[in-house]
Amino acid sequence: MATVREQEAFLRAFHAAHPAVTVRTMAHGRAEGGRSSYEILRDRVAACDRVLDLGCGDGLLLELLAERGRRPGRALAGLDLSAEELALARRRPGVAQADLRSGRAQQLPFEDGRFDGCVSHMALMLMGEAEQVAAEVARVLAPGGTLAVAVGGGAAGDEGYAAFLRVARPLFEAAPAGQRIPSLGDRRLRSREGFDAVFGPAGFGPVHWETVRIDLTGPPERVWATVGGIYDLGPLDPAVTAELRVRFAREAAALALPDGRIPCAMRVHIATAVRDA
Repeated sequence: MATVREQEAFLRAFHAAHPAVTVRTMAHGRAEGGRSSYEILRDRVAACDRVLDLGCGDGLLLELLAERGRRPGRALAGLDLSAEELALARRRPGVAQADLRSGRAQQLPFEDGRFDGCVSHMALMLMGEAEQVAAEVARVLAPGGTLAVAVGGGAAGDEGYAAFLRVARPLFEAAPAGQRIPSLGDRRLRSREGFDAVFGPAGFGPVHWETVRIDLTGPPERVWATVGGIYDLGPLDPAVTAELRVRFAREAAALALPDGRIPCAMRVHIATAVRDA
């Protein structure tokens, strides 16, 4: 089993090669009501004045948090392992005043009680040493502060994402050891019970857990860009990736809507918990 440092080395290398991949994959998706998963998190901390984005990537969520008229004077900070992602975040006009730092969630470079809100979009589930992460988040959140995170919940229905997994898994399993990704994160953080088991002892109240369907339907090229952005493809031989794309195109063609778009959706769990007062 890979060590936490090996996992983090893989994530750094992947995001160096594919910066902004999560935004390209998910930002166009919409839940019922028309919000993206990023906007759902933004709204979970609408009342917070000092917000940390844990695993901030290229800064899209920070930019949404900084939107004019939402919280005048709001202080924002972001942390990420990837220098390449942080470089993109610094180019966003709305993020210019944010305190952006490179670092690990297990050792947050912020003082106790600095924030009253913390968000994390599809990043917390990738972090090892989960109890240490929970302890650090609790430390930098003031009593009564809000933690809101989005974690992946798999395919939603027998659509494009499910079809991709059907054709991809045999190729992933057949790949030589050097072309497989390390195990990432802590599976407990993908369930309500597991989340409470990690964050409860750190000083958080019971998690509010909501599962939402994110519609990622689009033209074949965009759907491929969506499903093809997962970590497992990173180490694969390009010939294998090319074969996977051909196989997926066949599967997707059978699902196509009359206008040529491919139906595609995934589930995302939105977890919200409050730091005990």
